[in-house]
Order: sequence, then C-alpha cells, then structure tokens
Amino acid sequence: MSATRGKFITLEGGEGAGKSTVLNTLRELLAAAGVDVVVTREPGGTPAGEAIRGVLLDPALRGGIAPETELLLMFAARAQLVRETVAPALAAGRWVLSDRFTDASYAYQGGGRGQPLERIAGLERWVAEGLQPDLTLLLDLPVGIGLARARGRGPADRIELEAQDFFERVREAYRARAASQPARFRVVDASQPLDAVLERVRGVLAEFLAAQGSGVVS
Repeated sequence: MSATRGKFITLEGGEGAGKSTVLNTLRELLAAAGVDVVVTREPGGTPAGEAIRGVLLDPALRGGIAPETELLLMFAARAQLVRETVAPALAAGRWVLSDRFTDASYAYQGGGRGQPLERIAGLERWVAEGLQPDLTLLLDLPVGIGLARARGRGPADRIELEAQDFFERVREAYRARAASQPARFRVVDASQPLDAVLERVRGVLAEFLAAQGSGVVS
C-alpha cells in the first residue's frame, strides 16, 4: 500500500518579516501534533542548492548578476530541491515546511526584477512539475519596517542591498498573488507584536490541521 501524500506548507514574506521565528514555531506545532515534517529553505535546502544560494546572496556580486541569470539560478536550486527533498518526502507521506518556494520568484524576480510572469510560469511548469503548496502563509508588513528590522541583524546580502522601491514592488507582487489565490494563502500582519503574529499563525495552522483530520493545535 502506498503512503498517503504528505502536505506542503510554505512561508513567504519580504525582508525583516520574521520568517525564521515563525518557521521554528510552525515546526514545533507540527511536531506536537504528531506530524512527520521535513523543514527546508529556498534558495538552498540541498548541497547543490546551498552552493547556488551562496552565489545569489554574495554582496560582492551586487550589480554583477543579470535578472535573467538570477531567475535561472533560483529555478536551478528549486529543481534540485523538488527532486531531492520535496517530492520524495511528500510521496513518502511526510509533510514539508519550506521557507519560500515558487511564489518568491513571482515576487522577487517578477515584481522586483520585472521578469515576465509568463516566463516564470513556464519555468514553474517545467521545474516544479505542477507542484503547489497546500498552504502558504504570507508574512506581510510595510517595507520600511521590514528593512529596519533586517538591517539590524548584521551585514546585508546582495538582495538586501537593493533600494526600497525594489522591495515595494516585491511586496505588491506578493499581495497580488495572495489575492488571486485566497484558498491557498493566509496573510499574516507581521507588523504586529510577535505574540499577536504567533497567535495568528497558530490559528491558521489549527484550522489547516483540523481540515486534514490531523488534530488541533492548542
């Protein structure tokens, strides 16, 4: 008998949205609910993907990577992640929790860099083979607040060095994507105090788990 396909949950958001904290909370809640979960990230998540991540985020390459190159590198890392980690885990009945997935390319390479959405969609069909998250939490907050938080964490990477208008386009692309797919997305106001953010996250996950018959997070 084949295992029931696992569920795929992704976390999206701009700089300083608090994804790391929320990701850790989601992992703990899923484990407490008895869910066998694999946690990964984009770009990265595999040895090859982490090497590509190093190139993509290298501040020394600021201005030295064409938008088309950035898009292809993102999908190269994603191709490896899908084949090496995500697809096998889901097929084995495990759940996958990922810090970003293809929605990030629509936001950053599409909204931010101006790459045509049909180009991204074509790469998505080829690389992800129709794989879509079952649930996506979008941590949304004003760009100025997010950048102030991010810049207090330490040296900026190549993406974080972009101007504010870049991140405004990223945010708008994320919000448009969430509005176009309300069944999958849950938008979380990440400008709130952390306790309020985590309360909302717990509520979203409890609702999702209940719908899967996997119990309720208290």
